[in-house]
Amino acid sequence: MAGTTPGTPGTPRVLRAMNDRAALDLLLEHGPLSRTRIGRLTGLSKPTASQLLARLEAAGLVVATGTDAGRPGPSAQLYALNAGAAHVAGLDVTPERILAAVADLAGRTVGRFELPSPTRRSAGAPGAVERVVAALDGAVKAAGLVRSDVHRVVIGTPGAFDPRTGQLRYASHLPGWHSGTLLDELAAVLPVPVEYENDVNLAAVAEQRLGAARGHDDFVLLWNQEGIGAALVLGGRLHRGWTGGAGEVGFLPVPGTPLVRHVTRVGSGGYQELAGVQRLPELARGLGVTDPPPPATGAGRDPHLGPAVALLERAAGAQEGPYRRLLEAYATALATGLASIVAVLDPEVVVLSGAAVTAGGEALRELVEAELAELAAARPRLVIGEVQEEPVLRGALESALAATRDEVFDTSR
Repeated sequence: MAGTTPGTPGTPRVLRAMNDRAALDLLLEHGPLSRTRIGRLTGLSKPTASQLLARLEAAGLVVATGTDAGRPGPSAQLYALNAGAAHVAGLDVTPERILAAVADLAGRTVGRFELPSPTRRSAGAPGAVERVVAALDGAVKAAGLVRSDVHRVVIGTPGAFDPRTGQLRYASHLPGWHSGTLLDELAAVLPVPVEYENDVNLAAVAEQRLGAARGHDDFVLLWNQEGIGAALVLGGRLHRGWTGGAGEVGFLPVPGTPLVRHVTRVGSGGYQELAGVQRLPELARGLGVTDPPPPATGAGRDPHLGPAVALLERAAGAQEGPYRRLLEAYATALATGLASIVAVLDPEVVVLSGAAVTAGGEALRELVEAELAELAAARPRLVIGEVQEEPVLRGALESALAATRDEVFDTSR
């Protein structure tokens, strides 16, 4: 009988690797477990579970950690995932700053660093490559590690890198990132796998893994912060489009705005002109808001975002008067563009994310959902995003962790 090659499905080596992965995923989900508990959850016998744990412990993927002495009966040794077996990094790049973080294999952030952009750009100012390296090294140092400890880096930016040319598109407002050699230069100084992803797509990854989109394979994330964008998840996978520009809905022509034929600046485009944060102060004045609140703190350096967030936070609590009318008008603007998106995609869920929409809270969500019901035949469920603390950065880390776990947890290699 002909022998099987290593790695053939059904061979002992592959079956052991499958059991190893199942046990590691259980430790990741549940935390420390005993041999008996692992055997029960995986369906393995006690001897097989013991062999599995010994194998994973020898590989440095599992560590013995205390006992379950507080339970009735003899105490049992507990085993936990060795979270320090691998580390990943995520970067969130905006015109104002680069935010970097390092996470261990369990997903815990162990180092963080923020590098503000220079207030004035000159010939001697550091370029994108230097700034990425400085931000990454800052987070690595904060984690007590060195750069070679990082297994993978995911960088989130506005726009998207065209897979055919390697050049950044749809993000003219991000200076220094449009060189055709940028990706090669970064690869030369970062000798680890580096991936690049649209920032809104990463916010969707965070919601899919940790937040409001868990368990959903078809959803749209509508982002409204410095600009309007969308992430499209179809069949459980991000849909990026031919040039990476799927979801650049700020350019979507909508009623009541001029058709933009040549987009040359950030914040231009039909839907962006109708419902972007830049529109809110003008809309408020037109509806009789004469006492706008002071700009919200923590809203970044965008001159429009702080006032917009403050207006929406106050409007969210209004039951009548000009602030209520402002919330209703803004909900109509958001629903107008959203109607076109859901008419094409018919998603199960729409996640509202970004500071400008989460500031409106449940009151804004209800109004947008009601307006959408009048404008579109599709009836998706609208929810507020649950990952509201640095969602782009969190999505970058989650994306890096998913790929790294697949590599590190594969004991058949």
